[in-house]
Amino acid sequence: MPGARRGSSLSEQEVTVRAVTSPHPCTVYELRQYTLRPHVRDAFVTLFDAELLESQDAAGMRVLGQFRDLDRPDVFVWLRGFEDMSARRRALQAFYEGPVWAAHREAANAMIVDSDDVLLLECAEPGPALDHHAEARPPTGVSPPATLLLVEVCPLAPQDAHQYLHRHRGTVAPLLRHAGGRPLPPLRTLHAANTFPGLPVREGEQVAVTLTGFADRAAAEALFADPAYRAATADLDGLALAAPQRLRLVPTARSALR
Repeated sequence: MPGARRGSSLSEQEVTVRAVTSPHPCTVYELRQYTLRPHVRDAFVTLFDAELLESQDAAGMRVLGQFRDLDRPDVFVWLRGFEDMSARRRALQAFYEGPVWAAHREAANAMIVDSDDVLLLECAEPGPALDHHAEARPPTGVSPPATLLLVEVCPLAPQDAHQYLHRHRGTVAPLLRHAGGRPLPPLRTLHAANTFPGLPVREGEQVAVTLTGFADRAAAEALFADPAYRAATADLDGLALAAPQRLRLVPTARSALR
């Protein structure tokens, strides 16, 4: 996460108005994967959930979900959305030049090894967008849910994205549903200039991102070991330019996507 100059570009009144009138429907998303220093992830989650959620919402963006990666103990993954690219620039400038980030950036940045693994994404198909599926954010002090979010990131040739999503919908998604999974709207690379260069994004690649929520983590784990699921995903992976990334993510206590 970047450094920031002190002093907010939003007045207290503007923050209040935005907190009341947001969220706007999102057309731009970021999938952010942070590598943290060893053994600090719980402390980072505590800071993030307590201080860096409503403050980002008030600046004009939506933090949709934040997660611990089950397979990488020092990785924190989160998703946020924006109304459009112009709104993204304004919101990021407001937040990273504002008083909340100024107060907490030193503590947050001290725990981060790398924050540049960021995909800039858009909706891949018509219909309700991903933010439509985000629930009301739980209050501070609740216990984390016993749920799991499966996120599959597949690098593709641009002409293969539609075929990949069509095949995923026809072969893999039914297995996910049978195991109790809830497929969420898929995303794909948004090819747009990064209007806030203080936060780098991955460029020069095309990915499709599918997301599936599981209310029962044990059922999800059983599915991942199922030979039928393994065969379906192996067939799907034949379209990939490189090995797809499959993230098994556990929501934090205050994640809106659960």
